[in-house]
Formats: sequence, C-alpha cells, structure tokens
Amino acid sequence: MARTCWQTVAHIQAPTKKKCCDTTMRQPLLLSAIVLIASCAISTRAAGQIDAQLAPFGMMPGTGIHPQWQFRGLPGKTIAPTAFEWTVMGGVPALEVRTERSYGLLRHAWKGAAPAELAWRWQVAQTLPKADIAVKSGDDAALKVCVMFDQPIAEIPLLQRASLSLAGAATGEAMPHATLCYLWDNRYPSGTTGVNPYTSRVRYMVLNGTESAAGVWLSQRRRLADDFAQLFGAESPHTPPVTAVVVGAESDNTQGSSLAYIDQLRWLSNR
Repeated sequence: MARTCWQTVAHIQAPTKKKCCDTTMRQPLLLSAIVLIASCAISTRAAGQIDAQLAPFGMMPGTGIHPQWQFRGLPGKTIAPTAFEWTVMGGVPALEVRTERSYGLLRHAWKGAAPAELAWRWQVAQTLPKADIAVKSGDDAALKVCVMFDQPIAEIPLLQRASLSLAGAATGEAMPHATLCYLWDNRYPSGTTGVNPYTSRVRYMVLNGTESAAGVWLSQRRRLADDFAQLFGAESPHTPPVTAVVVGAESDNTQGSSLAYIDQLRWLSNR
C-alpha cells in the first residue's frame, strides 16, 4: 500500500516553464502533493509498521537531500566526496549513491532507545572488485547502512577508550562508542561478520554478498538487539541507545567507482 502511494508522489509533475507563473495551476499541484505525502505517511502508520520514524532522504525528487541527513567526510582529509542524489529509480523515489575514488556518508542524528527493527530496500548497480573489508587497503563499500550506539564508556576496554579519546581530540568530534554496519559486499558471502580494520569500535555484517546479483532490488529487515548482541555482546549485556543512523559508500582506498541505490529506510515497531 505504502509503495503504491509513494509511486504516485514520484509521478506528480512540476508545471512547465510556460505555466510556472500561473498560480491557478501551481497552487492545486502543490496542495495535491502535500496531501498525498501526508496520506502516504498516515497509510503507512495505519499498517502498524512504523514506530518513531527517520526523515526521508528527500521529498520531491530533484529537490535535494533532506536537511536532517547531513553529509560527513573524513575530518582533515582532502578526499573527493561521495555523491548523494535524491532521484527516481524504477518509478519510485530513491537515494542514488555514487563513488569515484571518494568517501562520504549521510548522517541522521536520532537519540533514543533502539527501536525493534530497521528496514530498507537497496541495490548495487556497480560493485568494487578490489574492495576487501578485512584489510585497511581494501576497506571500501559500495553501500552500507550503519547504526551508532551510545554504549557506556565503562563497558569499553581501556585501550579502546584511549583510542576514542585520541580520535576525538584529532577530529574535534566525539567518536561513537559502538557502530554496527550492514554491508553490501562483492568479496564475502552474506552472514560474514568482522571488525573494521581501522577501529574495533566499528563492526560489520554482510547482508548481501557474493551470492547477490547486481542491479536487483533486495529488501532487508534487521532486529537491532540481536545484531548488536552478536557483534558487541561480549562487552555489553544490553542494547544501548541509538545516537545516529548512517548511509554511506567509499572507494578511496581501492581507487575505484561504484553506483548504488537505497530507499524506504525506516524503523519498525514490534509486531
């Protein structure tokens, strides 16, 4: 139901240049778009699927990224930025994520207890053949979704606490205490888990791997408590509050290029 609704939103056409100053044309169009967007949100909630929601990546395609999704690069580095564009893919709005020897992510601040589940739909049209997430020289991803947690500092091993402090001092930003990243990877099979080669405070889980075809939409739905327990459970007996959700891609280590899409990123409540 929700997907059909958003498909309709994507097909609302802006007035042509010839008619742009005709308020009798413009006002009904704007009103219909607003009403339809509101009805999409209401119909989705009515289905009982959404708890506390993340902002969409954008509103109307071509109007830019929603301001709650803030771009982040590597502090102190002069690396080309990954390109993010809110567009239409297959008749529905989607976030296009394109790398060209670049690095970048979109970060959505979100503070509160971890919702039951996180769901989304994604595809990778162009992979990174040289990427290898197990080593620093290959630590690139064509697409990833990460959740940052406010894990109590007392649960973190002493040496890692010191690393967090040093990293924070070097970048001028507080480092997340625990980050769980879901990856689309073309070297390892789905189910592969590991620790980021640069920092043990970031751990990953491959959801779509060598068995997944490029250019095909695939849906994901993850229970955060289960995944956090699998990757960080040795340190923490509970799931800490969430501080942010991130969508990103990078190809700076392997000097490659990639193209991917993601949409319908949302929290789901218990059912």
